[in-house]
Amino acid sequence: MNDPATINELLRSSQAIAVVGMSEKSWRASHNIGRYLVMQGYHVFPVNPMLNEVLGLKCYPDLESAHAVAKKNYPKGIDLVDVFRASGNVPPIVDEVIRLGIPYLWLQEGVINDTAIARAQAAGVKCVQNVCIFREHAQRVG
Repeated sequence: MNDPATINELLRSSQAIAVVGMSEKSWRASHNIGRYLVMQGYHVFPVNPMLNEVLGLKCYPDLESAHAVAKKNYPKGIDLVDVFRASGNVPPIVDEVIRLGIPYLWLQEGVINDTAIARAQAAGVKCVQNVCIFREHAQRVG
């Protein structure tokens, strides 16, 4: 996990990214990183059941509804799930990623759940954990 080749693959192969836990608060990392991903050309699908919209983007109550809408424009739907939730909230997100067949999972810096990651990897999901997608993208691609 956190293999540089895997990180490169996730950043270069993904088009549609679900940002789980995206905030409307401009001082939150999820808000700024979501905006950065949009500016880098990714198609961002904010997932937060408490919001209707963030950064002018429709917000989805759950990963399943974001994935269904993404599939209308992208054959694979969501390719990468970027998680800004507490580590204890990761297992049900992993369940959804596996069930929906999403190939990539990224847990942001400070989000760590080894058991859930092991389950995702056993199901064939390529994972990154406890790493900032903004920092990695800026160093490698940006």
